[in-house]
Amino acid sequence: MNADNKKRHVISQENLPADIAAMFNEKYPKGFNDLLPDLVKYSPGINPRTGKQIDPFYAVTLETETDIYLVKIKVDIDNPEDVERWLEGEEEAEAEEVAGTTGTPDAGDTLPDDNISQYGDDDSADS
Repeated sequence: MNADNKKRHVISQENLPADIAAMFNEKYPKGFNDLLPDLVKYSPGINPRTGKQIDPFYAVTLETETDIYLVKIKVDIDNPEDVERWLEGEEEAEAEEVAGTTGTPDAGDTLPDDNISQYGDDDSADS
């Protein structure tokens, strides 16, 4: 079916029918990290029926053989300046300064081993 003939839906992620939710989970198995590149901000403007402003929202598109779904995703952005700082990497540098992780470690400091197989299984201690 041609994309122009497909029925279009706008729906929140929380309200997806089971079959569409399964399709969503298949397309984005890791959740937000997977869908981030596809996430688009929509600013619809004024509702022609009510004359009220429609709040902007973020969404991804899912397409079936007969329908196209615009799936609204909740995105919390408290402060646009914080987002800008994060994008520029300033926030990470400040966090490192506060935590004292900037600079090189002292010669006597040892770093944790990446090999987790050396640690015992917690379940075996309970038996």
